[in-house]
Amino acid sequence: MGDTEKVDLNSLVKVREALYRLIISQLYYDGQQTLASSMHQTIHPDPPCPPSDRLFRLVLLGLQKEKEASDERGQPEDQFTAGLDLEFESDMPSVAPEPAAYETCYVTSHKGACRSACFSPDGQLVATGSVDASIKIIDVDRMLAKKAHEHGDGDSAGHHPVIKTLYDHVDEVTCLEFHPRLPLLASGSRDTNIKIFEYSKSSVKKATSVISDAIPVRCFSFHPTGDYLVVGTDQPAVRVYDVSTAQCYVNPFVKQHHTNRITSTQWSPDARVYVTGSNDGTIKIWDGVSSRCVNTFSKAHDGAGISSVVFSKNGKYVLSSGKDSMVKLWELSTSRCLIAYTGAGTIGKQYHKSRAIFNHTEDYVMLPDEVTKSLCTWDSRNASRKQLMSLCHNSPVRHIIHSPITSAFMSCSDDFRARFWVRRTATH
Repeated sequence: MGDTEKVDLNSLVKVREALYRLIISQLYYDGQQTLASSMHQTIHPDPPCPPSDRLFRLVLLGLQKEKEASDERGQPEDQFTAGLDLEFESDMPSVAPEPAAYETCYVTSHKGACRSACFSPDGQLVATGSVDASIKIIDVDRMLAKKAHEHGDGDSAGHHPVIKTLYDHVDEVTCLEFHPRLPLLASGSRDTNIKIFEYSKSSVKKATSVISDAIPVRCFSFHPTGDYLVVGTDQPAVRVYDVSTAQCYVNPFVKQHHTNRITSTQWSPDARVYVTGSNDGTIKIWDGVSSRCVNTFSKAHDGAGISSVVFSKNGKYVLSSGKDSMVKLWELSTSRCLIAYTGAGTIGKQYHKSRAIFNHTEDYVMLPDEVTKSLCTWDSRNASRKQLMSLCHNSPVRHIIHSPITSAFMSCSDDFRARFWVRRTATH
């Protein structure tokens, strides 16, 4: 095994040397003498590299082969659903509209600051949670119909978008998530409880099941099967709950735990691992079966607290935001930060945590700025800044969530309101 690894390593070194020689030769060929000379002095290739356009011809040939392969598997449709994959498509054009092209479709109000929201997996419902301990479940089609009726394009038929308001917590609702398979909604609260509602039953006002912790719940994420919840609280130990039995598992190895409260968590799409972020400034990757910590990104945001962690659709990447006003994309296979999305409006450290998300196609990365109350957007592949958009809130936006299927998102603010945004129609 050792000899095989040595051969593979030697082969890798030779491939890298050949690549560097090609780059230097191409730079000389293109007349970039300064760049070529600087790289030549750094690499010290032996023998020296003559001007050559071989790299250009190799890349051209590779792009032709890639296009042929894409045509064979019907790439345009796949591109829309596959999401971000920098390993194969680093320069793929965006297929979705910029979030700056969205407009407010509907506004709902709570009696306290709005701090949480989630979409159902089919994108037909959205739930919002508040400091006033209430939860609203809103029908997306009714919101769209109401907007059409206001502009004289249809009839809302008197159907109110808010189809259900739930009151079963006694403190702030900190997190919400729909069950991945069943018509259930889970909510976490500072009252230390996780409650699960069968919202499809018209008579339901209270939770049908309760998972009681001893510490305020900050975040949770459903296992893709819906059988388990990974939960973060004000304590540094991650909990994994069996939804049906409410049994709790905590990793027994204290050294693997965070050292401060957990602020964000999510299960990977294939359930092999889950990720957590903490106020201790670290991001941890955990085995989905044993709950052993398998990787730690220390000082992921230069020591600042982690505000959010989100998996890409393919599970290859984790998008994180921190109180340093930065958003970063981490590649799990290499344990490194691939892209840093910079230039958000906030200068220095943030007071509140801000959640960074992908849009539904993962073409864009979105982050609300707490000072300007605007939406910062970047191209997810090259980190270029897109147009800044006012979110029309009077207080900091504490949570945003994008629809999983279409160009729409919900923004939640301390001004007691949640705004539903959709792609602006061509007629307005």
